[in-house]
Amino acid sequence: MRQRVVRVALTAALVAVVLLAVPLALAIRSSLYADQRDTLERAALAGAVQVSPDYATGDPVELPSAPAGGRLGLYDPRLRLRAGRGPQSGDALTRRALAGQVAHGRSGGDLVVAVPVSHAEQVIGSVRASSPADATRDRVLAVWAALLGVTLFALAVAVLVARRQARALAAPLEDLSRCCRAVTEGDLNVRAAPSSIAEIDQVARTHNEMLHSLSELLRRARDFTANASHQLRTPLTGLQLALEAGLAQDDDARLRPLLAEALATTHRLHQTVEEVLRLSRSQDWAHAVALGVPVARLLRETEERWHGLFADDGRRLEYGTQDVPPDVRVPGGPVAEVLGILLDNARVHGHGTVRVAVRDLDDALAFDVSDEGTVPGDPARLFDRGHTGSRPGTGIGLALARDLTISLGGRLSLTSRAPATFTLLLPVRPGDGDDPLPAPE
Repeated sequence: MRQRVVRVALTAALVAVVLLAVPLALAIRSSLYADQRDTLERAALAGAVQVSPDYATGDPVELPSAPAGGRLGLYDPRLRLRAGRGPQSGDALTRRALAGQVAHGRSGGDLVVAVPVSHAEQVIGSVRASSPADATRDRVLAVWAALLGVTLFALAVAVLVARRQARALAAPLEDLSRCCRAVTEGDLNVRAAPSSIAEIDQVARTHNEMLHSLSELLRRARDFTANASHQLRTPLTGLQLALEAGLAQDDDARLRPLLAEALATTHRLHQTVEEVLRLSRSQDWAHAVALGVPVARLLRETEERWHGLFADDGRRLEYGTQDVPPDVRVPGGPVAEVLGILLDNARVHGHGTVRVAVRDLDDALAFDVSDEGTVPGDPARLFDRGHTGSRPGTGIGLALARDLTISLGGRLSLTSRAPATFTLLLPVRPGDGDDPLPAPE
């Protein structure tokens, strides 16, 4: 940002200086040569005034002093030097002066001005004034050097001013960038400081207002999650106690398995509610992992829950792990809920054998849930809330699974349409000493 501002300012200053300095340099050159010609012409005219018509008969001629570094001479109509200094024979410019014209030009590396000397309406001679052209050129170069120095000084000042302005412009933008980076890292309390630039202040105010609105939105969402989870705990606990009491008192062999399954389902739902409540309070993945369960135990409990449902449909449910460390922990409730949604999706909409595979990716675990069916429609809309494609349903399950995954810092995606495969990626860390259970085969 700062370098760009300096480059723009320097380019603008350079263009302005060039547009001003080049015409000025040409004007100075023209002016210096014109001044020298005027000086020579005045000297020649002054000499012509002092020439007597009797010089042709031998009367001495007193010419005025020549310009500094120059020469002044009198030539007769035969182009011979009669007085002063100059070439012994007159040149073309002298010949033009003898024709009655004031002549300007160059001759032999000199600037020359020749004026006619008249008497009784007749030209009786010519006065020629000259000076070395190199002397005038040196004066032009000296002035150009001074002009170049002034130009460089102006550019240096422009650079200094541009750097100062660049700092003034870039500082609030860099502060705003730091605020944005802090927000991406999860700090919603950071605010952009005001500056002295109205446009940047307007952006900063809009940014701060956006952060305030976002913070309020997240706070209300967390409060709603916490309140809903808290309100669900009491009825779930009561339902669990009622089921336990019914299971203890009922001797009907047909009802006991149903009560036991209902009790297990209520217990899992209670654990999920507790996990969501903890997440809404802590917003900390490490804390959630510390309260989690080993992957092997999670897979075993998931298999126990879903194996019977798939068996009733005449389908197989297979589990497998690929070099997953036994002490790796994941948040049990939310991950089990996500796997449950994926398994239910495969049971309702998929075909054939369903496979759950866990892969170790060093700093993450990949849970692959696949079946032998295909995924129709637009894969990009699968996780949109309310989208069901061509299948019946509410369109909430996959959207909920995605939201739960994001809350855990992971990612849920469709990795293959045929066979249908969903992959859940979760960051992990080793556990703290719980005895692992063997993974189901």
